[in-house]
Amino acid sequence: MTRSATDVMQDIIFAAVMDGIEALKTASKGLPNNLVRDLGALHVNTTFADLPPELRTAIAASVRAAFTRLQKEGYVVSGGKPAGGPDRPARPMPAHAPRGAGPKPRRPQSPNSRSRPGGGGRPPGKPGPGRPGNK
Repeated sequence: MTRSATDVMQDIIFAAVMDGIEALKTASKGLPNNLVRDLGALHVNTTFADLPPELRTAIAASVRAAFTRLQKEGYVVSGGKPAGGPDRPARPMPAHAPRGAGPKPRRPQSPNSRSRPGGGGRPPGKPGPGRPGNK
């Protein structure tokens, strides 16, 4: 029975989180205050180098294990190159086209615009020709 990629990734991430928690416990040497201090030091801008060495080792091991497990489950893990083909750019640029060349983005039309390209709609509440309220 094959498992979905979502199930495999959920198991991998759960195992990585549990390994990270165990590594933080090991780094605190069993002292609760050190564990709380290490947890409090983690925030959105924490870099890999700021982590305790035990946690860095656990993360590296979890990454290796994740790739191995994905391959065992039958998923293809790319070596950092696009899966489209060998050493082929995704969309080649013609030699004569400067960077930024191409179709210009269109301006969004207002909900009151008509089918003409420039819009042409009237603002709400302004009567047009043939409408009631025109003098």
